[in-house]
This record gives sequence, structure tokens and C-alpha cells, in this order.
Amino acid sequence: MRLLLDTHVLLWAMLDDPQLGAHGRTLIKDPHNEVWVSAVSYCEIAIKSSLGKSGLSCSTKTMSQYVSDCGIPVLDLRAHHAETLETLPWHHRDPFDRMLVAQALSEPMRLVTHDHQVIQYSDTIIEI
Repeated sequence: MRLLLDTHVLLWAMLDDPQLGAHGRTLIKDPHNEVWVSAVSYCEIAIKSSLGKSGLSCSTKTMSQYVSDCGIPVLDLRAHHAETLETLPWHHRDPFDRMLVAQALSEPMRLVTHDHQVIQYSDTIIEI
């Protein structure tokens, strides 16, 4: 399975946070799964960090190092993702989540998230 990690799922994996749960850990560690991170997640972390969002546990530099060390490929945001984004219903207002959904649906990949609103977009989205 090709998995695209939602930003909070990536952060939980990086921090070994118990919120990731057993199901999330199993999906990420399964050697049969291809795990990806989006460039959108880097943008989300950069913007939230620059705004001084409390509770943000890492920088883009820390995230880059983790992703590199783990050998996780980064999915760039492309024009065909924006075409899918334009067609999405407004189940969710967060622009980062909407871009991740569009990428996952376009590739196709299975977006892994804990966000209950995001799962409304497709039955291919995995809620952990």
C-alpha cells in the first residue's frame, strides 16, 4: 500500500508519541507499505513555526533530518494535485489537509490521518 502521512501522523511518528497508536505504527513499519511525506507538510510546519504556534514540537530542519534518516520519499505538490484540489467538496477548511487529500487522491495513495473531518473525503483515507 502507498501511504501518505498527514502532518500530525508524521510528527507523532518522529516523537514516538503514544497518540500514533498500534494501528498507525503497524502501518508505518510494515515493509510492504510504501510510506511518503508531502512537501505540503513541510510548508505547514514552516508556517505554524513562524507564527509561533504553541505546542509545535519540531522545525522543518528537524523534520527534514528525520525523513532523510528514515529514507522516506517526499511528494512534491504538482499541478494535477491542484486540479483535484479544485474539485474537492468543502468538508474541511484547513488548506493543508485539503492539499494532502488532493495529493492522496491524485496519486493514488492512502492518506493516514487522525482527523475525523478528513475521512469524509474518501473511503480510501485511513483513520488511525
